[in-house]
Amino acid sequence: MSYSIDANVLLHASNSAAPQCEPAQLFLAEKLAEPEMLYLAWPTAMAYLRIVTHPRIFDAPLEPGEALANLRALLDHPRVRTLSEKAGFLDEYTSLTGQWPVRGNLVPDAHLATLLHQHGIRTLYTHDADFKKFDFLDARKPYQ
Repeated sequence: MSYSIDANVLLHASNSAAPQCEPAQLFLAEKLAEPEMLYLAWPTAMAYLRIVTHPRIFDAPLEPGEALANLRALLDHPRVRTLSEKAGFLDEYTSLTGQWPVRGNLVPDAHLATLLHQHGIRTLYTHDADFKKFDFLDARKPYQ
């Protein structure tokens, strides 16, 4: 079974001041030791870089080089692959989001959900309850 992770998992693992840091790091280490593939969407990777380096979000944001090194280390893992949009993405996005208005912060969530749908990924580890709106997706909390 393959899976994906949301940016909040990566952010928790990088924020040493967060109480979720150790559980997030442990979760990632355990998942990467399993035989399943982690499919990381490029929007997730870019959200991680944007947020973890932002001085208005973190008291001690990472330097861009450090954030890139973290991302590169993850992407270099033999069980990690990246995902990007396939042909027909906008039609699939429209189909998946047609039952409710998608605006604001739900737009990047719908983007990620559509990417996962296009690639047949059904499991997403996240702390964002908005992903429960996508009935094809098994949105699981990775840790407390």
